[in-house]
Amino acid sequence: MDESTSALAAAIGGRVRLERQSRGWTLDGLADAAGVSRRMLVNVEQGAANPSVGTLLRISDALGIGLPSLVDSPQPRPVTVTRSGKGAALWTSIKGGRGVLVAGTQSPDVVELWDWTMVPGDRLDSEAHAAGTKELLQVREGVLTVVVGGESHVLEAGDAISFPGDVAHAYANEGSGPVAFSMAVFEPGVGSSPHQEGSGA
Repeated sequence: MDESTSALAAAIGGRVRLERQSRGWTLDGLADAAGVSRRMLVNVEQGAANPSVGTLLRISDALGIGLPSLVDSPQPRPVTVTRSGKGAALWTSIKGGRGVLVAGTQSPDVVELWDWTMVPGDRLDSEAHAAGTKELLQVREGVLTVVVGGESHVLEAGDAISFPGDVAHAYANEGSGPVAFSMAVFEPGVGSSPHQEGSGA
């Protein structure tokens, strides 16, 4: 991991540990609720892992705080400004693509704003998110293929799509040039369903 990635991983790990401990939950309890291994959770808390966006979503949902809260200050503010280049790069490809979380709201109804770039050959396969999740994106440059429930949609610059995020989906650059797109994700009711850890697990 490079320096900025290491700093982000350490910040996320500290926030996960703080949220878990403030609830009196054990590592095993949170790992079970999030559906991740205890080893992965330990690595995340120690800042030693570069977890997938899916793993971070499962952990933040289990904590009931939403993904934006994992990469932001624990103290909510009425106005939050993210300066250019200062978003949290939560997905990177070997070839240089990046998925950057640039803004987000607090739970229970979480909205995330992402800035994505994908180079030729990049692909991100995403598992189904929590029930009721919606995604919207608009291509700013290039040609993007979005696969939702096994159906492919080819989008060119200026095209937009909205779809349910609670089914398996994927984003791919199958063309010869770079792709840039903006994406918003709406995840309702984060933290509203009870978790087993509430009993002190």
